[in-house]
Amino acid sequence: MGALIILAIMSAYLFGSISSAVLVCKLFGLPDPRTAGSNNPGATNVYRIGGKLPAILTLFCDVLKGMVPVWVSYFLGIEPFFLGLIAVSACLGHIFPLYFQFRGGKAVATALGAMFPVAWEMALLLIATWLVVFRVSRVSSLAAIITVALAPFYAYWIKPQYTVPIIMISVLIMWRHQSNIVRLRSGQETRIQRPKSKED
Repeated sequence: MGALIILAIMSAYLFGSISSAVLVCKLFGLPDPRTAGSNNPGATNVYRIGGKLPAILTLFCDVLKGMVPVWVSYFLGIEPFFLGLIAVSACLGHIFPLYFQFRGGKAVATALGAMFPVAWEMALLLIATWLVVFRVSRVSSLAAIITVALAPFYAYWIKPQYTVPIIMISVLIMWRHQSNIVRLRSGQETRIQRPKSKED
């Protein structure tokens, strides 16, 4: 089992290292998201650069990067704590992608995907939290920060055996949002504008 766990952790990192945003932007002939928009290879920046379809595709692929390794490991009978480490490894792959000069995103979607196979109730609660905060604020980073800050409490309430790994993921994602936190405190963080209606 030890060798299987190590293999699963390594595989999760390698799978997480596939940068969906960069590949989707290449597919649609868009600028590299690491050097355009907010310079973050994530779904929100892809939306800024190319609109809804590329952003949705990026989001879907980023979720799968977390979901697939944890799902496979779950069915292989790996224990909850190590499933959490596999989720962390997938997130690290997204943040520090081996195939893309270690210049990755912030792993919010990948972390969310990693939770679905083992705690779908918590994943849905996190999605609801993000949507509510984003609808009110129109600031993607604020929605992500509040959601990951609440994630350990949700885990303790719904799936306490995953609390420690969820704390690790939350700290990792908060660390990746340092620049966003600085901009939020100074009131300079970018808001995602609502699309104009035909009557406007």
